[in-house]
Amino acid sequence: MTYEKDPRVDAYIERLPGWQQEICRQVRDIVHAADPEVVETIKRTVQPYFVLRGNVCALLAAKDHVNVFLYDGGIVPDPEGVITGGHDNKTARMISYYEGEPVNVPALTRLFEHIIANNRAGGWRRVKAARGL
Repeated sequence: MTYEKDPRVDAYIERLPGWQQEICRQVRDIVHAADPEVVETIKRTVQPYFVLRGNVCALLAAKDHVNVFLYDGGIVPDPEGVITGGHDNKTARMISYYEGEPVNVPALTRLFEHIIANNRAGGWRRVKAARGL
């Protein structure tokens, strides 16, 4: 798959250990595959963000894992239970990937597709209000 890459995101990923690079590149490909209009950028000085009418997700490499922050307001369904943290957070939840753990591509793709659909509908806050959540 081809998409426009932000060289700052490339630089962020290239500084990471090999296993973290692999996870970040895979997540990057998945979010772009979920919708070809997704744009990548850097926010908060160094953190890769993927946006389409609002934040979709962000990457943050930690010492022993990679966090993928999902900007979903806690309303996107997670039937496969891939979300690992932030369940009580009002704006974002996260998935933490550790070395050797596989990325559940179908589940992550569905999460991104739901987040993007909510963004296209005015954002998770508007969707949440319309649903009375």
